[in-house]
Amino acid sequence: MFQNNNKQIRGWLPLASGLMAALAAGQAAAVDFHGYARSGIGATSSGGDQACFQANGAGAKYRLGNECETYTEIKLGQELYKADGASFYLDTNFAGSASQDQDWEPANGGDGLSIREFNVKAKGVLESLPEATLWAGKRFYQRHDIHINDFYYWDVSGPGAGIEDIDLGVGKLSLAWLRTSEAGGDIVKSESNVTDELRNDVLDVRIAGINTNKDGSLELGLDYGFSSTADGQSLTDNAPDTGYMLTAEHTQGNFFGGFNKLTLQYATDSMTGWVGHNQGSNVSLADSEMVRLIDQGVVKIGDNVEGMYSVIFQDIDRGNDSGSTWISAGIRPVYKWSENHSTALEIGYDTVDFDAGNGNKDNDLLKLTVAQQWSAGSSFWARPVIRAFVTYAQWDHEDYHPASDILDDDADDGFTYGVQMEAWW
Repeated sequence: MFQNNNKQIRGWLPLASGLMAALAAGQAAAVDFHGYARSGIGATSSGGDQACFQANGAGAKYRLGNECETYTEIKLGQELYKADGASFYLDTNFAGSASQDQDWEPANGGDGLSIREFNVKAKGVLESLPEATLWAGKRFYQRHDIHINDFYYWDVSGPGAGIEDIDLGVGKLSLAWLRTSEAGGDIVKSESNVTDELRNDVLDVRIAGINTNKDGSLELGLDYGFSSTADGQSLTDNAPDTGYMLTAEHTQGNFFGGFNKLTLQYATDSMTGWVGHNQGSNVSLADSEMVRLIDQGVVKIGDNVEGMYSVIFQDIDRGNDSGSTWISAGIRPVYKWSENHSTALEIGYDTVDFDAGNGNKDNDLLKLTVAQQWSAGSSFWARPVIRAFVTYAQWDHEDYHPASDILDDDADDGFTYGVQMEAWW
């Protein structure tokens, strides 16, 4: 065991050494260190390890007191060059997760850390667009999410290139080309000896910062997905090789001491399989449509109470009648006892109705968590935080069990408890 673990560590040493050498080459500034982490310990009402509850077919779960893994992202970056108005910045992000079961747990099930970001951003290098940023590499690309259930509803992250923040006067334009590749397998018909591979590309166009009213702004986006194969290969019959997703999002600032964000999305065919990624490999996505409506925000309710809310409606129609409708609603109010001590209550409800050809049964799940929190400040967003929590969940059994590996198979409810830390910096 130790031999294999040492082999994993030795495999990462050259990469780590090269990264630190590249960052050290820019002596003018300190290395920027950012990241995210969560970890803890928990148990269930039946005495086993902590269980996590998520409705079958739901795109996310309400996360307070409902995260069962150790997860971290370590970001290192530095400006490597700055002269005559031009700058080049190297940005990296290494991420890993472990099952939170014991002391020695290799990240990602033994595969080591994942390279989530490794890119260079250049500013002031385009004479005709001095405020724009030119970039290339692997990165998180302008991701949009709901914090309380960790739902990334607009996320085309991956390897790519693009130009950001082109000033149009009415807003800022961003253009990007991104890709997710996969092994061909049964989805690619091959007439040659070339290794099967499917390339799923997305062209992303966004205009952000369009002023609509006092403290209000609009962002519009078009994502066009297209799939391609090597010469002598082709997609399986009826697999969609194109699709698009339209997004309109209005953000209202200064909304009851916080903000409100309203999002409408419409997608077709290969772009209906995930939250912005093209999936031209999936035959079931042919003749598909998706409509998604999201409303979320953070508000202050008096001097000592602040909270976040979210509502999601998502309807996916498939040509083979295997779609579903997902409705979700959640709220997390926080009562502040002092600058560093608070009590959080989170209530989340998800219901999923499957079409007749899906093969799954309709189900719903209610999750309730109470947590005592000690945090670095009194804001809803204050981190680091240490939480002691109790979580209760109730669901429709219907041959589906959200935590069947931990709780009794005949149960239709259960609770967990534990202590968790969460940090970002």
